[in-house]
Amino acid sequence: MKPARQYLIFAAALVLGASISASPLAFALPQSAQNDINLQAEVTNQALNKSNLKDVHATAHDGVVTLTGTVPLFYLKEEAEKRTHKIKNVQAVSNQIEVAGVNLPDSVLEAKLAKAISYDRVGYGTTPFNAISVRVQDGTATLAGDAYGPVDAASALALAAYMPGVKNVVNEVRVDPLSPMDDRSRIQLFRTIYGFPTLSKYALDPAKPIRISVQNGNVTLYGVVDSQMDKEVAGIRANSVPGIFKVTNNLKVAEKTEKN
Repeated sequence: MKPARQYLIFAAALVLGASISASPLAFALPQSAQNDINLQAEVTNQALNKSNLKDVHATAHDGVVTLTGTVPLFYLKEEAEKRTHKIKNVQAVSNQIEVAGVNLPDSVLEAKLAKAISYDRVGYGTTPFNAISVRVQDGTATLAGDAYGPVDAASALALAAYMPGVKNVVNEVRVDPLSPMDDRSRIQLFRTIYGFPTLSKYALDPAKPIRISVQNGNVTLYGVVDSQMDKEVAGIRANSVPGIFKVTNNLKVAEKTEKN
């Protein structure tokens, strides 16, 4: 056999041998890719294994999990992310879930949510001391203002998250600092304002439409009253309480509709 031919046969044998010996490795995934596959499976089978998350999907890359798909309510978008964070080896979550469900005009959704929050926690004694505002734009509900405590703030945010039509929730609510002195002032302010004869009618409404916000001795009145006189009287009564540094009267007067 000629040397050139022998060389070609030898070279072919080497290539064939290398291909055969390398074939199991050729189909093996890098460890990082295998980790991503395992993490994706864990998130899917453990974090997203609820019926109300059936339309949510997960992908993983280097420990970062991306959530996509749809849910009917905003709180489910938050829940999917929280459950995913609990899975071992999840480094971060990119939440790209869209909130589907009903579509309501911003003005309708804002009025509906504002009413729900105004009657929130009735019976717990803190309702008159919460002044949480609501603004809705393009389905995003922004909650602002002051809450008596963290429980009141969390309750208002939960109402927004569970409200059909809300696509996103922005939290700008400030929680009042703990202060026994402010608590005493709140009680005195409540009795002084709502106990006055011309203002006692507002005490009949469980929502307590005159809201009394107190931070470090500074008082702000929020809400809606029937007349300018009621607004002025409420301000005067608040200023009469001992230990109050400043009273800001932000009460609004209800618009009167003309009768035909």
